[in-house]
Amino acid sequence: MYEQLKERVCKANLELVEHKLIVFTWGNVSEIDRQAGVVAIKPSGVGYDELTADKIVVLDLNGNIVDGEFRSSSDTATHLELYRNFEGIGGVCHTHSCYATMWAQACKEIPCLGTTHADHFNGPIPVTRIMTPQEIEKDYELNTGKVIVRRFEGIDPMQIPVVLVANHGPFTWGCDGHDAVRNAVVLEHVAKMALGTLQINPQQGDVPQPLLDKHYLRKHGKNAYYGQK
Repeated sequence: MYEQLKERVCKANLELVEHKLIVFTWGNVSEIDRQAGVVAIKPSGVGYDELTADKIVVLDLNGNIVDGEFRSSSDTATHLELYRNFEGIGGVCHTHSCYATMWAQACKEIPCLGTTHADHFNGPIPVTRIMTPQEIEKDYELNTGKVIVRRFEGIDPMQIPVVLVANHGPFTWGCDGHDAVRNAVVLEHVAKMALGTLQINPQQGDVPQPLLDKHYLRKHGKNAYYGQK
């Protein structure tokens, strides 16, 4: 009964390879079927050259496996925590893509320096606080999700559907698994451009707020006019 969901999630995971966002098995994508109350996610440690839809694991929101013979991704608890708290999202992606991970390891948010960033994300890319030894020791993956959720207090997760987990790497989300991967691709591009910009001009400031608003809102929201109807 979850065949189509598993096919979509398998395809979304393979897009990480296509876009060169992963090395070996360092990444995962999931998608939720909110009507059925289940999440499909990549199995832990399975190589992308071996990944097929029948290996995708389906769980309920409490982490109980309802379909599949493999163990789910080690990051499953993080994905589930995001689904439980960000009700508008339909897919989650985690990678260790090079440039976004540099910023995460530096524990620095990515500033919004220009219109390419503003076209997709309504402000700087948040970075979480550093996790405590207690959070790391017990329920690490669940607590990773919790620090992400706390960081988004006062931030609309649909306007900035990306985050950098301090010392770790990026998580992204979207309306489905494919959209979450798309946001991961854009995040990596933005992270690379921000690094290059600050190397050229270390004193470069944020894009002016009116220009950020214009570029974000012309693509998003009820008055957006970019693209075709």
